[in-house]
Amino acid sequence: MIRRLTSDSLRPWAIAALAAALLAGCGSFGPGSAARRNSVYQNERFAADETFSRLFDASVNDTCEAARRALLSQGYVINTATPDSIAGTKRFQPEGEVHVEISFTIVCVPEGGSGKLATAYVSALQDRYNVKRSANSTSLGVSAIGSISVPLSSTSESLVKVASETIPAGQFYDRFFALMQRLITQQGVEDTKDLDKTGG
Repeated sequence: MIRRLTSDSLRPWAIAALAAALLAGCGSFGPGSAARRNSVYQNERFAADETFSRLFDASVNDTCEAARRALLSQGYVINTATPDSIAGTKRFQPEGEVHVEISFTIVCVPEGGSGKLATAYVSALQDRYNVKRSANSTSLGVSAIGSISVPLSSTSESLVKVASETIPAGQFYDRFFALMQRLITQQGVEDTKDLDKTGG
């Protein structure tokens, strides 16, 4: 005997199939799954070829002094300076209501036991700000016959940070390291001239 399938008999199967599909979808679209796929830390390779550092044929003091002078020569304001670390900032306005600030941090570490080699570790942070306007309203009361209230309005502006990112390794740091190397070389030439003059 052939049993006819009616809508009533198909309904439990359809519900079961739908439930299975939803459960399968939870594995792909459940909480945190998209975050895991797009997690920034997954791109951190910790590879030896990253260019956030450079070895210099100079002492720690001379290396960090070259970093300080490199920043000063490009219009950066030095916030802190010690013999082995430098921090500086510079502000830009690429568009009318967009402001950008780049913050440099340099740490100089000795290499070997001679004190004549040092590695400079450099990281630059780029913060982006937009202008935010807010309206302020006040009222001015005038005492005369009766009371008159005159509304006054003004607009205040403030900078709101909308993005912050460490500048990735690449040509940006290569240019900075090249400038540091040029300054170290110049300083070495000047030191040699001073020794020749003093007969040291």
